[in-house]
Amino acid sequence: MTDTVLAKIAALQIAPIKELKQKWRDLFETEPPLYNRRFLEHRLAYRIQELAYGGLKPETVKLLRKLGEELDGGDPAVRRRRPSQDRPVAGTRLIREWQGVEHCITVLNDGFEYQGCPYQSLSAIARRITGTRWNGWVFFGLKNRKGVA
Repeated sequence: MTDTVLAKIAALQIAPIKELKQKWRDLFETEPPLYNRRFLEHRLAYRIQELAYGGLKPETVKLLRKLGEELDGGDPAVRRRRPSQDRPVAGTRLIREWQGVEHCITVLNDGFEYQGCPYQSLSAIARRITGTRWNGWVFFGLKNRKGVA
């Protein structure tokens, strides 16, 4: 059984995207999401293992639900709220070279970190780096001058 599971997972890496989407339909009985190939591969690999070996134990599911409720206060509206599409995910590192010096910024849940100091905006960091006023999203290449992501 393990050999067939491993073979199925290995086959995902070389399968065309069209085949991955059909596999999604077969395993999940829904249309595949509009995510990248890597997401589909990982989620399909998990599903193949889940079907072969069983899913999470009920105690684990219960614990995860409890932890989720602690994070969102049990409010379903908070769970459905999507993060800003413009803002990079917390933990993302933005790297910008300015006058031959590389600057690294880490995105936090509630702001940004640059050289160990917290900042509320990328513009404040761009101002610190350059000494002039900049739109931080433009400076770090997240938007062009016309405001398009």
